[in-house]
Amino acid sequence: MSDHTPPFVARHLRISGRVQGVSYRAWTQDRARSLGLSGWVQNEADGSVTALVQGPEGAVDTLIRAAQDGPTAARVSAVDSTEAVPDNTLTGFGIRR
Repeated sequence: MSDHTPPFVARHLRISGRVQGVSYRAWTQDRARSLGLSGWVQNEADGSVTALVQGPEGAVDTLIRAAQDGPTAARVSAVDSTEAVPDNTLTGFGIRR
């Protein structure tokens, strides 16, 4: 049998627009958990939201696509994604305060 494990990737995201005060972090956490991803999400002082998401490449890509819309009250203007080094110490997906 051959190994069909999907590639494991990590991405750092910066989401801009009206993304604070609209439950964007909770929405991201719920979506990431449903996709089996690990990482974290947090608000930034400049009004953006940042996240580290890691897991199977297809699931990470799905989250990045969904992040362009976010929760109903959000108005996302940009989702910037850069490669990140996977953090093997992360388990689950949390909200950082």
